Amino acid sequence: MNKLNTIPDQRYIFGGIQIAANQMDTLMERELKEHNLTTKQWLLCVVIQNTFDHDPTLKELAAGMGSSHQNVKQVALRLQEKGFTTLEKDPDDGRITRVRLTDAIDNFGLATHEKAEDFSAKLFDGITKEEQAVTRKTLNKLLANLEKMDLESK
Repeated sequence: MNKLNTIPDQRYIFGGIQIAANQMDTLMERELKEHNLTTKQWLLCVVIQNTFDHDPTLKELAAGMGSSHQNVKQVALRLQEKGFTTLEKDPDDGRITRVRLTDAIDNFGLATHEKAEDFSAKLFDGITKEEQAVTRKTLNKLLANLEKMDLESK
């Protein structure tokens, strides 16, 4: 009997998410290396492109990435050094820093589009649209629970 089959679902899912995240990070780091980007740097760009219709603040980005303000600032600064972002003080409130993507991200997207599509196709191979919808719904609930837990611990 496979020992994994005896692990309770909650523990299996928790561990499985951790393992999947680590494996995806390893594969992504390997692919992004040729572009001198890390997975966290790439994710910051993706979050800006897909979550905001404005130049987000560091605080908004931290919430969107599930990370700390300081960690997001460091990632954004590294991206600025590489020409992918600019960090600008908000014109109405100098205490607020906004992160803007540069045109370099569009060039990166064009250069990596095919590889990204191939990666996605392989990752989701054999997983039906219905299974993806259930997974999305479950992840949304897990993320909401994590946010609630985070608020309760402050």
